[in-house]
Amino acid sequence: MDLEARLHGAAPSEHPEALRLWLRMLTCTQLVEKQVRTRLRERFDTTLPRFDLMAQLERAPEGLKMKDLSRRMMVTSGNVTGITDQLVAEGLVERVDVQGDRRVFLVRLTQRGRAQFAEMAHQHEQWIVEAFAALGERDIATLYRLLGKVKEHTQHHSLETAE
Repeated sequence: MDLEARLHGAAPSEHPEALRLWLRMLTCTQLVEKQVRTRLRERFDTTLPRFDLMAQLERAPEGLKMKDLSRRMMVTSGNVTGITDQLVAEGLVERVDVQGDRRVFLVRLTQRGRAQFAEMAHQHEQWIVEAFAALGERDIATLYRLLGKVKEHTQHHSLETAE
């Protein structure tokens, strides 16, 4: 049972439409993510966290320090280390010493890793396009703009409460 279906058994709310929209967005996100995870596993024998790590490295061809990689992925350095170890063992990622600092190294995609990621990224893009195939270009643009308003409002509001 998805989050939306569970709402029907909940007590009535003062803001039912906003709550219904929130649950619809969460449900859609979870459904698309589940599909992407399954397809990554079936097609490439990989996981979403591995894909995400490779995506971060693809955006930084010179490589990233582990702490920067961890921060970008918003996960602990232990999680990043485990995934990195697996990718190094498979020859998709390499660790490179940083000149002048023996305690630190950069992680970057190997040539093989770059080629494999390019294939995965292309397929990932197709899966996302397919997930939104029920919407026309105009609907997608409108939804993107409207969610941008929510994002902006939420970011602004969170800054006010932090002060």
